[in-house]
Formats: sequence, structure tokens, C-alpha cells
Amino acid sequence: MKAITGTNLKLGILGGGQLGRMLIQEAASLDVHIHVLDPSADAPCAALATTFRQGDFRDYQTVLDFGADKDVLTIEIEDVNTQALKELQAKGVTVCPDPAHIETIKDKSLQKQFYADHGIATSSFKLIEDGRSLSEADLPCVLKLRTGGYDGRGVSVMRTKEDLDEAFEGGCVVEDLVDIEKELAVIIARNASGESAAFPVTELVFDPKANLVDYLFAPADVSPSAASAAKNLATKVADALNFTGILAVELFLTTSGEVLVNEVAPRTHNSGHHTIEANVASQFEQHLRAILDLPLGSTEVLRPAAMVNLVGAEGFKGPVVYEGLNTLLAMPGVYPHIYGKAETKPYRKMGHVTVLAEDLATLKTKVEEVKAAIRVVSV
Repeated sequence: MKAITGTNLKLGILGGGQLGRMLIQEAASLDVHIHVLDPSADAPCAALATTFRQGDFRDYQTVLDFGADKDVLTIEIEDVNTQALKELQAKGVTVCPDPAHIETIKDKSLQKQFYADHGIATSSFKLIEDGRSLSEADLPCVLKLRTGGYDGRGVSVMRTKEDLDEAFEGGCVVEDLVDIEKELAVIIARNASGESAAFPVTELVFDPKANLVDYLFAPADVSPSAASAAKNLATKVADALNFTGILAVELFLTTSGEVLVNEVAPRTHNSGHHTIEANVASQFEQHLRAILDLPLGSTEVLRPAAMVNLVGAEGFKGPVVYEGLNTLLAMPGVYPHIYGKAETKPYRKMGHVTVLAEDLATLKTKVEEVKAAIRVVSV
């Protein structure tokens, strides 16, 4: 691999959203120049990338052409053309994560089967060819589209006969509905040399209507044994894959004290955004270190943190306005991150806010203050 200074190394990202944007911001500190491919001309990365190419990262030839002159390729979204990535890999381009890992993870049926094959604790499941074939005998359950789901889409809790009318069309995973005490996540990094480092466990609180993370706390308010089990399980997944890069492992802590893998993402993740301010190394710095096979950074906690997602308010669609941003900026220990998306719509992720404090009780109070202070609307 070339030296990681200036234009000596070309690092490409498939996807130009907020995850790529925050990676670019981190890469600037190492003078790593990043090139981005995304279908949208006004993607969040467009104004920050060394070069930006508008194009479809699901198209074989587009990805092949984009990656031809790159030394390293990574992703910020799973829905990419893996066949082109495999060909680029065969030609000597370093691709992180491995295209085979992307294929396993982006198909939830393959992902769940991987856990079963490797003895990784997860909820019981079965695979069906069409979600509409779900019957009352399967209830209650969680129905997940095998492919294409993201940010709460493609996942539905099915409890009653009436819910069957809303079942997804197409191949699905049917999971047992487990009794969840808390939802957790562990961000773990591995470089090509086999070094790994996991961030402390985070505790996720979901918006029940949108089925996406409303806010999180880190470190999670769980017992040392539960935290250890979560980290060990995340490490087991990363090792079983022989993964390179950042892997986000979402988990359930059940009411009986079990820790189960829910699903994983082969990239930087919403559950790790707080690390920018709260940890010695952020998940974005760590991803950069991992994919360039550099020594991994410290995951040590500097201060307890919360992260609040800023999503588009219901009833608003169009050019974005952040009501109350000045109020946030006046709060000590509060750090807004605006993603640079020009248009808002209901529940679209538009930014996040990191909140730092000395203890969990203060964090919870400040989270409510942040949520009350800002609203993402449109003109």
C-alpha cells in the first residue's frame, strides 16, 4: 500500500451520505484525500470530497470505472455492486470491507444463517419466500425483508391477525419476538493485521413510530457481566467473519439476561456517532486506521455521552430549516452535527447532537432539553 500522505494514496467511498462526510472530516487530519461516488449531485460529501463523481454505486460498470485508479475502496452503504468490487479486488485494489462480507450482511437471510452456522447467539428464525405467506401460527414475530431495508424500513413487528395485512412482499426472515430489556450496540474495529478494538457498549432508545434510534447513552447502563457478554459476542462475530474495517453489532439484552445479536452493519454506524467527542478515537478515525492497516486508536471514554438523532419533523418536506440551533449552541457540553442535506422529509436523518456530562442522570436531563430545543422543519 502507498504511503498515506496527500495525493500518494487514493481512497474511494461508495456512497456520499453523512457517514462519508464524517469520514472525510476525519481523513483531513491525516491528509488522506477521499474520492466519492454517489447518485445524488448534492450528496453531503459532494462539497468536501477531493473529487466527487455522480453515478450509481449499484451499477457494475460505474463502480468498476470509479475504482479502477483507487488504492483503497470502502463503503458507507451496503447496497453496492459487489461483483464489480470483487473484480477490482482481483486486480489489486484493497476493498474494505471484503465484498463477500457485504453480500452476507446485506441479505438478512444469509446474515442470520451465518450466526446459526457459527454458533453465534441470535433469536430463532425461519426463512420464507414471500412475507405475505405469513400466517397466524407465526405470530407474534418480527418480519424483516431479506434485502433493501434501512433506517427502520423493511422491519415490522407482527402481533395480530390484522398485522398480516401489512406483511412485506418478497423474501423475508421471520424472527421470534423476544422479550427485550434493552437494545445495545458495540462498534468494533479490526485491521488487516488482525488487531481489534471494541468501543464501550452503547444503549439505544428507539422511536416506536419510526423504528429508528431516537437517542443513545454511552457507556450503556448495564451490569458489567452484560457489557462483557456484549463485547465478547461482537468480537466473536468480527473474528468469525475475519472482518477488516468497522463492524457495528446491534444486540438485544433480554429480560432473562441473555445477550443476542440482532443484526450488523459493515461500516460506521449511527450507534457510534457520539465517539467523535466522547472517546479518544472516533469510529471514523478508527475505520480509517483499520482499512489502511494502521495501528488502531484508543477506544477509551473521555466523558459519558448521549447522542440525539435530528430527524425531519412530521408534516414537513422541502428546503430544510433547523429551528432552535442557536439555543443548542448556547448549551455547554452540547455538540450539533448538521449533515448538509438540502431537503428534509419526515424521519429523514438530518444531523445528530452529542451531549456530554459527568453522569447518566445529568445526561438524561440534557437529552430532554436538547429534544425540546430543536426541530427540523422546512420553509
